[in-house]
Amino acid sequence: MPTPFSAEDRARITELLLDTGRRLFAVQGLRKTSLDDLVDPAGIAKSSFYAFFDSKEALYLELMLRQAPQLHERLAEVLDEAENARAALGGFLRATVRMLDENPLYRRLVTHPEEMRAVTRRMGPEEMARAERLLPLPGFLEAARGKGQLVEVDDDELLGVLQAVLLLPMHRQDLGEQRYPAVLDRLIDIVATGLTKE
Repeated sequence: MPTPFSAEDRARITELLLDTGRRLFAVQGLRKTSLDDLVDPAGIAKSSFYAFFDSKEALYLELMLRQAPQLHERLAEVLDEAENARAALGGFLRATVRMLDENPLYRRLVTHPEEMRAVTRRMGPEEMARAERLLPLPGFLEAARGKGQLVEVDDDELLGVLQAVLLLPMHRQDLGEQRYPAVLDRLIDIVATGLTKE
């Protein structure tokens, strides 16, 4: 029977697994990252991985949850600074695009939505409740509505429009590095204007 890990070993190994997962998931994705890839730097057996996380998807979710406070903080700042719903939507999109540029793991989720679907398929009710903290959009939309008039649109449709804008960074090279910043900025202005009433 294997020896149980001490509290110190558990903390150290958990951090090693998280660091390795953050790096590998961002570069090669969930599917191509094997358990061997994750456990080798931590110096544990594959079977020992499950003493720390229920699955690779659970490790991925934990990484996202640990980054959620930073996302929420940024969006709260956007709302505080916005004078109206139009400014709130534009600020949200600009802040999110900046976060995607700075955070390879979030960028991976936007460019490979099948990975988030794989993570959500493996979640139980407790994990689903924790994951809701990852997506502050419903609360953000409610707060944006409080700053002015959004056009009459279903939340799901509104979310789809915002997600469409967030896919533009995937086509940065197609647009050309010179044009990309201006095109992105103009598109955000058009969407924020189109989704709000005067």
